[in-house]
Amino acid sequence: MNKETISLKDVQEFKSSSEEFFPLDWYKEMLTNNPIHFHEETNTWHVFKYEDVKQVLTNYEFFSSEGDRTSISVGANNEEGTVPDSVNVNSVDPPRHRKKRTLFSAAFTPRSLQGWEPRIQRIANELVENIAEDSKENSTVDIVQALAAPFPSMVIADLFGVPIKDQAQFKHWVDVLFQPYDKENQKEIDLKKQAAAKEYYQYLYPIVVEKRANPSEDIISDLIKAEVDGEKFSDDEIVRVSMALLGAGVETTSHALANTFYSLLYDDQSLYEELRNDLDLAPKAVEEMLRYRFQISKRDRTVKEDNNLLGKELKKGDVVFAWMSAANMDEAVFEDPFTFNIHRPTNKKHLTFGKGPHFCMGAPLARLELTTALKTFIQKFSRIEPVESFDLESNLTDSAPGKSLRHLPMKVYR
Repeated sequence: MNKETISLKDVQEFKSSSEEFFPLDWYKEMLTNNPIHFHEETNTWHVFKYEDVKQVLTNYEFFSSEGDRTSISVGANNEEGTVPDSVNVNSVDPPRHRKKRTLFSAAFTPRSLQGWEPRIQRIANELVENIAEDSKENSTVDIVQALAAPFPSMVIADLFGVPIKDQAQFKHWVDVLFQPYDKENQKEIDLKKQAAAKEYYQYLYPIVVEKRANPSEDIISDLIKAEVDGEKFSDDEIVRVSMALLGAGVETTSHALANTFYSLLYDDQSLYEELRNDLDLAPKAVEEMLRYRFQISKRDRTVKEDNNLLGKELKKGDVVFAWMSAANMDEAVFEDPFTFNIHRPTNKKHLTFGKGPHFCMGAPLARLELTTALKTFIQKFSRIEPVESFDLESNLTDSAPGKSLRHLPMKVYR
């Protein structure tokens, strides 16, 4: 089912890309003065408080994932670019959701994660070593192009069992398929998405067929072998659903990693040295980055039955947006929430990966990638510094997660 795509630009009304990139003032305004907001132009509700967001994400009896309107513009409006209803875990509620999710979880077990760790570390070592070889003392490195963009692409290519040399092509397809719609050029974007979906499908289908005959240690092979109550994935289902898995594994992790370095440069410049002196703090830093700097995490749900669970009269069919990134700034849960603090005892309570039945399956992998990349880089370089001429506004681009960094130059020291 093709859903109507809701544009949230009118809801937020940001005056600049920089403001959209880190909308702390907007979150503060909504949390303080308008925590449950109805937006007439888009006919949507928006919730910002931690407990309200949790309610919307977890109470699937009243807030459903099965509506016909969404703000997520992932995929394409052709057969190749659409996830089949039979395996679409994101648009179905329990109990039907559980069997489908169980099939997918076969590829994201703790055993799998343990086996992936050396492969992820090897890729991090390679990229960081390349940065070291290409840079001289006090030289400038674009950390987005050198690490944040290629690292998740190479990891996913390797874990999917496709040639790692094709990671750049993977990244291109993901960038197109996760490109948000714009009212002015929706038709043009549609055509680009359809072409990318077709290219991706034609590339991956033969690989899936080959792996069914000769399985190996990778996600595609795990999906081929997965079986629940006699149900298995077809080759077509694996190819089409992997598109969503790819995007979640590439686009969002790249965004989070770029933001991590931005935070080290501009939020707290003393943190880099603190982490270098104690690498065991890296996981705490990652959690606070996810809370504070992954600033556009949100989900939409459709009201299944009239209710006033949020203190407002919600009607069946209403669309409700749960702003997880705003909930991450709720002072009822996070003390002094608008400051960056890796030692915050509650930072792992963030809702960036969601909550409830649709909690992100790739969260453990994302955490592992972010921690590995951060520790590997810090071990190689003694310090980093911002570049004075850097202009944030001109170095942002549209992406599915929101405004993302396309370039982030910084000085590196061995």
